[in-house]
Amino acid sequence: MKVLEYGKEHPKNIVLFECTAEPWWVFEDSAKELGKSYHVYLMIADGHDESGKDFTSIEDYARDSANWLKEHNVKEIEALYGCSMGETTVVRFLFTEEIPVHKAIIDGGLTPYEYPWLLRKMILCIDVLGITLATKCLPIMKLAAPPAKWTPKGEDPKQHYARIYAFEKQHYSLKTIRNVFWSTNNYSLPSPLPSVTVPITYWYGEGEASARRNNRKKIRELFPQATFKQFDGKEHAELLLMYPEEFAKEVTAYLSN
Repeated sequence: MKVLEYGKEHPKNIVLFECTAEPWWVFEDSAKELGKSYHVYLMIADGHDESGKDFTSIEDYARDSANWLKEHNVKEIEALYGCSMGETTVVRFLFTEEIPVHKAIIDGGLTPYEYPWLLRKMILCIDVLGITLATKCLPIMKLAAPPAKWTPKGEDPKQHYARIYAFEKQHYSLKTIRNVFWSTNNYSLPSPLPSVTVPITYWYGEGEASARRNNRKKIRELFPQATFKQFDGKEHAELLLMYPEEFAKEVTAYLSN
C-alpha cells in the first residue's frame, strides 16, 4: 500500500480512498486541491501502485489503512472520502476500525450483493472480462472512456491515455482485477452491525443514478442518517477525476456545514 500526503501544515485531516482501474497519479490533482485546506492522506491500494503486490480484499485494505494511520499517530479523522472501491472501504472502515471519524463522504458507492453465489460468480466473470479488455487494449479503453470527456484539463489526450495504458498493462494484474471486483461487490460487514452515527453523505453522478438505486436503498438501511446528493451531468467518478477544483469545493462545503 502506498500513502501520499498533501497539506501537512493543516490541523484538520481527510483520508481519501481511491477508486479502482486507475493509476494512483490520476487522483493527485484532487488530493492536492484539498491539500490547500486540509492534511490529505491519499491511500493507494495494493495493485494500484508500482510495488508489485496484488490487491487482496476490501477487508485488508481497510484494516491496513487503519493500521498505517495509527502507526503515524492519527488519532481521529475529520473526514473519510471514498469513491467506488474507495466507498466500500469507507463503509467497512466505519463498521470495523477504531479511529474516530467526524464525517464521511461515499461517492458512487457499492454495497454487498445479496444474490445467490453462482449469480455473483457469473457477474464477476463479466466484470473481469470487461475491465481486462478496457485496461489492456488501448482502443477499447478509448471506447469505454472517450478521451474528449475523460482527459483532464490542460493535458494532451494522446499522452494521457498512453501513460494510463502503459501503467495498467504493467502493474494492474489479472489477480488484482479479479480480487477487486469480487471483494468490492461482496465485502463482509460485521454481524450484528454496530451503531454508526457519523454524519454521512452519499454522492452519485446523474449518469449512474439508475445503476446506484439499489445501493442508495441499502445505504439508507445501513446508515439512516445518510443524506444524498446527485451531481447533474456527471458520470461515475467524474467529479473526482476530472474536476479537482469543484471536487474540493464540494468536499469543503459539506465539511463546513
